[in-house]
Amino acid sequence: MNKLPVLLTLLAGLLAGPALAQDTDGEVRKIDRAAGKITIKHGEIRNLDVPPMQMVFRAQPPELLDKVQVGDKVRFHAEKVGGTYTITAIEVRK
Repeated sequence: MNKLPVLLTLLAGLLAGPALAQDTDGEVRKIDRAAGKITIKHGEIRNLDVPPMQMVFRAQPPELLDKVQVGDKVRFHAEKVGGTYTITAIEVRK
């Protein structure tokens, strides 16, 4: 049995995964460090099928919130973790 097509399919899926992850631009509107949450007005979040809006995210790890201030223009990555919209990476845009 030739396993090469199966291996090539698996490899293609692994390589395509990171390419599907997309960062989103937004503006920080509120930070609740005690709760580990951040409110961002953002553009479309394609990987979550979320239209442009303002919404609250959990930060994971919570230390991500130390990198930003209210009013900052940011680029971030969000995922749905345990049913909660979660920021997993964030950086201030210059």
